[in-house]
Amino acid sequence: MELKVVKVEKPEEVNLILGQSHFIKTVEDLHEALVTSVPGIKFGLAFCESSGKRLVRWTGNDEELVELAKKNALNIGAGHSFIILLRNAYPINVMKAVKNVDEVVNIYAATANPLEVIIAETEQGRGILGVIDGEPPLGVEGDEDIAWRKDFLRKIGYKL
Repeated sequence: MELKVVKVEKPEEVNLILGQSHFIKTVEDLHEALVTSVPGIKFGLAFCESSGKRLVRWTGNDEELVELAKKNALNIGAGHSFIILLRNAYPINVMKAVKNVDEVVNIYAATANPLEVIIAETEQGRGILGVIDGEPPLGVEGDEDIAWRKDFLRKIGYKL
């Protein structure tokens, strides 16, 4: 077995969801889940088929994000994995819908941070072992940081 690290390529402002599913139907079902969750959402989605033709299946409504999703899916190359790149929406806006797609079995990451995917490769293929999401903490929040966090969440409308 060989371990590899694959860096996800994306613009800084783009969010992503990396997951695993179990069936080719995932592509269309995730597409429907995304467009019915957030009006005006822009996304690219790619799915690594792990049997049959073993193609990267794809969909989306933003050409740049679709191309990046396909490129990242090929680089990751792990069977039945999928990647969704998002604009005009955040993972928090679509996670329930994504998780409720019958084929989805696991979510590895939902982030805008730089992301590295840890891959194990054997003679049979590749699998995702985990992810490195962003950078390590620099300390523990204090009272001023807590006040900032609470104020920020209210300013952007996620808390009352």
